[in-house]
Amino acid sequence: MQIVISGTHSSGKSTLVSDVTMRHPGFEVLPDPFELIDEAWDRPSVGMFLAQLTLAASRLAPDSARLPTADRIAERGPLDFLAYLLALEDLAGVDLAADFLKRARHLAADAMRHVDLLVVLPLTHDDALAPGAEEDLELRAAMNEVLLELVEDPELCGPGTTVVEILGDPAARCAELERLVAGWRAKRVGRT
Repeated sequence: MQIVISGTHSSGKSTLVSDVTMRHPGFEVLPDPFELIDEAWDRPSVGMFLAQLTLAASRLAPDSARLPTADRIAERGPLDFLAYLLALEDLAGVDLAADFLKRARHLAADAMRHVDLLVVLPLTHDDALAPGAEEDLELRAAMNEVLLELVEDPELCGPGTTVVEILGDPAARCAELERLVAGWRAKRVGRT
């Protein structure tokens, strides 16, 4: 099973991944791509988000060295960074070329074909999560809106990917994800 946890910055992704994998240590964790890119970027940019999109997409592709039954959970997926690119375009007045966006969408869509479960953590007005003062709150909100639109696009999230929004406190989110994983595993056992 391949799971992607998506959401804007400071939406609870790291907490959910940590909570689930502590209870189910068999998951291979794919960390936030931001942790794996060059730290030279100190502010959001097209280049930074494109590097993360490329990394997030490449790690979801099938890997012959990995067992097909291995369970993986990724903190962020390619749709996160496509959403950041589109949000940055709107907020900063950055004019991304149509061909560039077409390639970015294709890269994200191709990678999403390998995702079984996309868990989206949308921002809500009653979120207990308080982002730090250093967070770009305008970009955070804009990315959240764009992401929620992207996950509705059947060209980006095809029929093989189950898309679920999970709300609530960390314990409720963890319990819901565990329920979804148990259901998916039961279906997988039923098919074999």
